Amino acid sequence: MTIPDHHLTQGERRVRSFNPHWKRLVVPFIALILIAAATGAAMYYIPGTWEYAGWARIAVAVVGLFLLTTWSFFPYLQWKNTGYVLTTHRFTISTGVLNKSTDDIPMSKVNTVSSDQTFFERLLGCGTLTVESASERGEIVLRDIPRIQEVRTELFRLLEDAADGEVDGR
Repeated sequence: MTIPDHHLTQGERRVRSFNPHWKRLVVPFIALILIAAATGAAMYYIPGTWEYAGWARIAVAVVGLFLLTTWSFFPYLQWKNTGYVLTTHRFTISTGVLNKSTDDIPMSKVNTVSSDQTFFERLLGCGTLTVESASERGEIVLRDIPRIQEVRTELFRLLEDAADGEVDGR
């Protein structure tokens, strides 16, 4: 999810667009494998001579499809439809599958930026970015930001450029 070029203001350019870190997809992927294996095993072990075998297989397929949708497909859609865009003028956070929510934080309103990383997140290169702004929401906590140190450095550079009046980032 990114900002289309026609939504950028005059002189604004996109610096970085990204989704949350792929680690958010590990549990849905494991669920996909386990549900598919359990559904296949249940279908295999339903005796073919049983008079309700057809109905039982349909029931197993429906339950398996429901579980796959709930535990794998929806989390994937949420991950895919969460986007962060860093431009020379703002930091945009877009979320939502059916209903879309977009938050824009102008660079001139950002007060502080901090990051946290657990040991495991340091190994993966992701972390939590906290952006405090002079707006109604105050502090926004963004979890699972990939390449967090690069994003943080880029954000600081853009903040310095905004403070110096260099809105084009150069």
